[in-house]
Amino acid sequence: MENIMAGVALFQKGGVIMYVLLLCSLFVVATGVERWQYFRRMDAGRSFAADFAAKAEQEDWQSATALAKKTAGALPALLTQAMQRASEGRDIHAYLEIQSGLILARLRDRLYYLSVIVTLAPLLGLLGTISGMISAFSVFNVQSAQSSAITGGVGEALVATAFGLCVAILALIIHAYFTQRTDRILTDMEECCSLVESHAAWL
Repeated sequence: MENIMAGVALFQKGGVIMYVLLLCSLFVVATGVERWQYFRRMDAGRSFAADFAAKAEQEDWQSATALAKKTAGALPALLTQAMQRASEGRDIHAYLEIQSGLILARLRDRLYYLSVIVTLAPLLGLLGTISGMISAFSVFNVQSAQSSAITGGVGEALVATAFGLCVAILALIIHAYFTQRTDRILTDMEECCSLVESHAAWL
């Protein structure tokens, strides 16, 4: 309990900027949870793309269609619709291009804000530290002999920078994870869609 109270006291000594950084950290965590749930629903996994590509290369389109229909995710749904359109003799090039673009846009949703926080959080922490140091060194004006008050104020001011760096690191890890996962989905999508498009006449 004492450690918690000491942490709260230290947080408060960091200044107003600490509350802004706290909001940023809550946004980062909320975004990470929301993106995790979304990717969990939309990502069919690398195994699906490998199995679908293997069946498509063997021209076993009946099995490929059945695999896409029974698998949940954005890519299986796209491939199912594309193969249905191809079997009806409709052009699928524009359809695949537009729909894949929409899927990628939804996957990248909110990731831009994480990249902003990666840059913004350390700057906010630095701002809090500088304002705290200005306050600490102002002690010279009234208590020039109390150097301990100055060094203590500087130490408290550095809390804002440390917290800002922690927020930025967390945002960077989450952003990098989902960016890499989006790139992998994009690679799988390009591979599977190119196979469907190149064999559209066979469907």
